[in-house]
Amino acid sequence: MLWPLLSILKSLVSGLRTALFSATTTARLRVIWTCFFLPESSSSSSSSLPSMSTQRRQPQLMMSNKHDITKSHISRSVAVSSEAVLESENKDLAEFLPSSSNVEDTATGKGILRSLYKFTRPHTIRGTILASIAGVARVLLESPKALNWQLLPRASLGMLTLLLGNIYIVGINQIFDEKIDKINKPFLPIAAGELSRKLAWGVVMASLMGGLALCKAKFGPLIFGLYSFGLTIGTVYSIPPFYLKQNPVAAGSIIATVRGFLLNFGVYYAAREALSLPFKWSPAAAFIARFMTVFAMVIAATKDLPDIKGDKEYGVETFATRMGPKKVALLACLALGSNYIHAVATALLSPADAFRKSTMIGGHAILAVMLARIHSMLDPDSQLSIKQFYARIWNLFYLEYALYPFI
Repeated sequence: MLWPLLSILKSLVSGLRTALFSATTTARLRVIWTCFFLPESSSSSSSSLPSMSTQRRQPQLMMSNKHDITKSHISRSVAVSSEAVLESENKDLAEFLPSSSNVEDTATGKGILRSLYKFTRPHTIRGTILASIAGVARVLLESPKALNWQLLPRASLGMLTLLLGNIYIVGINQIFDEKIDKINKPFLPIAAGELSRKLAWGVVMASLMGGLALCKAKFGPLIFGLYSFGLTIGTVYSIPPFYLKQNPVAAGSIIATVRGFLLNFGVYYAAREALSLPFKWSPAAAFIARFMTVFAMVIAATKDLPDIKGDKEYGVETFATRMGPKKVALLACLALGSNYIHAVATALLSPADAFRKSTMIGGHAILAVMLARIHSMLDPDSQLSIKQFYARIWNLFYLEYALYPFI
C-alpha cells in the first residue's frame, strides 16, 4: 500500500519542480490548479494502462490499475502544464512569463505612443545609450580636468544624433520586412497594423535628415563621415535591390561594423572632440571596438534564431536557417567565450598602465561564467527558451558597457 503512494508523490514532486521553477507566481498557481483539478475524463483512459499479468489476483489488479491511473493522471497533467508555461505560443500564459522571456515589448494595441516606442526597437536604443554613456565616461575618467558642464547641451545633442540614426536604421528595416514580421515578429507596430506605412516613412525620414543635420552642425568631418557611412550600410542592409540581410555573412558584417567599430570608436573620439581634447590612441577604446565587433557578430547570428519559420518561408537565408538553433547557439557561445578569453589575454599581455588588470580580468571571467550558464539553460527545441537565450545575450552586451569605463 505504501509503495504506490510514494511512487505517486515522487512523480508529482518531480513534475511540479520542472514546471514551477519556470513560471511566475500566477502561472505557478495555474500549474497547481491543472494538476489537482483537471477533469478525470480528460486525463485517464483504460487504453493507456500497461498490460497486467493474468496470473495476478484480482485485488492486486485493482490496486495496480488505481495506482497507474492516478500516476498517469498526474504525469500528463504536469506535462501539459509545463508545456503551457514554457511555450510562448500559449497566449493564455504568455502575459505571465518573466520579462526576460523576450528581448522587447510584445504587447499590442496600446495606443500610438506605445507603437512609436516599439517602432524604435528599445533594446537597440538601450545599447546605443549605454555605449554613449560608457564612451563619454571613459574619456572623463582618463581626463577628469576636461569636464565642463557647459558642454552638456552639446553632449545631449550628440546622444540625440546617435538615437536618430538608430531609429532610422531599425525603422527602414521594419518597413521593408513587414511581410516577414507578420510571421516572425507580429507584435511590431507595422506588422500588427498599429502604425501606417505612411507614418512610419515620416518617422524614418525625419530621423535620417535630423541626424545628418545635427552631426554636420555639431561635429567635424571625421565623425560626420563615420555617421554617414553607418547610415549607408544600415540602408543597404534592408532595402532592395541590395537587401544584404539575405546574405548572412554580409548581414553579420554590417551589424558588426555599426555596433562594433563605428559606434564605439565614434563615440569615444566624438567625446574627445567635444571636450576639445586632442586625438589620442586609447588601448581601452581599441579594445572595446574589437570586443564589441565580435559581440555584434554574435548578436547578428543569434537574432535570427527566433525567426527561422518566417525566414524560411520568404527565402531569407541565415545561419539559423542553414544550421538550426542548436549549432548556431553553440558557435555563438564559443565565439563569445573566445572574446572573453581575448579580454583576459589583452589585460595580461598589455603594458601595466594600459588597463586596470584586476577589473579587466575579474569582470570578464565573471561574464564568461554567466555565458556558460546561459548556454546550459538553452533548450533548442523550445521557442520560449530560444527567445530567453537571445535576451540574455543582450544582457551580457549591456553588462560589458557597464564594465568598460572601469577597465
